Amino acid sequence: MSADVAGVDLPKVTTWLEANVAGARGPFNFDLIAGGHSNLTYRVTSATGERFVLRRPPLGHVLASAHDMSREHRIIAALRDTPVPVAPAVGFCDDPDVNGVPFYVMKFVDGLVIRDRDAAEKLLTPDARRRASESIVDTMAAIHAVDPAAVGLGELGRHDGYIARQLKRWYGQWNAQKTRDLPAVDRVHDELLARVPEQGPATLVHGDYRLDNCMVDSSGQVIAVLDWEICTLGDPMADLGLLMVYWTGPDDDQSSWTNGSCTAPGFLNRKVLAERYTKVSGRDTSQLDFYVAFAYWKLACILEGVYARYLGGALGQRDPAELEPFNQQVIGAAARAEQLLSELR
Repeated sequence: MSADVAGVDLPKVTTWLEANVAGARGPFNFDLIAGGHSNLTYRVTSATGERFVLRRPPLGHVLASAHDMSREHRIIAALRDTPVPVAPAVGFCDDPDVNGVPFYVMKFVDGLVIRDRDAAEKLLTPDARRRASESIVDTMAAIHAVDPAAVGLGELGRHDGYIARQLKRWYGQWNAQKTRDLPAVDRVHDELLARVPEQGPATLVHGDYRLDNCMVDSSGQVIAVLDWEICTLGDPMADLGLLMVYWTGPDDDQSSWTNGSCTAPGFLNRKVLAERYTKVSGRDTSQLDFYVAFAYWKLACILEGVYARYLGGALGQRDPAELEPFNQQVIGAAARAEQLLSELR
């Protein structure tokens, strides 16, 4: 059994796993796979060698709505028998006496998460990188093709006015947390609000869809989509717009919003990805630049919140100059959004 593991009450969680998850036999070994300000993810290895994954909110989390374990479990469970690849959900616990916070368990999927160019070049051949480019688009189209009502997710969120609601939410966050006035954020908000395209039927919107939130096999095929914590119903074009921000192919203009993973030879560029989505999904993507501008603006608002927390001491006492890159990212994202909108006029 593991020694003490932050975020896991070993005796109580062990008892719960053995009682509620088929095939789970202790003692268990817990290894933290991903931590930080998002949900914590642990690889759980049973005494028989069978592996699972446990997800719980971050330590010291405040907003339960931002780390809703029941919601994430519900989505993954609902998608299990659809064409969308997900790790099978096998258990959910909402009893605070077990681990202090809700958590859920899913089966372990043995695959690759490509977080940077070095990993892309070491783990994937050029042909596999091309397949990963195609598969990430095809999988997004599969997410958007799911009938929410048919899988029990018809009430996951409001169906209409997705972009307008997002603008209201994130502008409120901006005004509550901003560290200084940045008129570009206000101008872009007003321009986006005035130009919101008509939304078609609501689909599932992942909300943070990018390569390193997917797991691929050695051929590049997406075998599991991860991190469903902010999934809701809304405008599918928002997912495509955000992917265009996060993705930088080998001959794309460089972006400070990518970790460079997609720059290795073999990956496709943004234009080809967008064209493939149009073909595979059958959706109208003529307003894509609006959604890319929205994605940049939203990232500016999100990063301002991170910057404000860090200035407030979330990382301990830091020299403000050390945090200046966050400030510049906020400024850069707002400027890029405004540039894109100006080109639409």
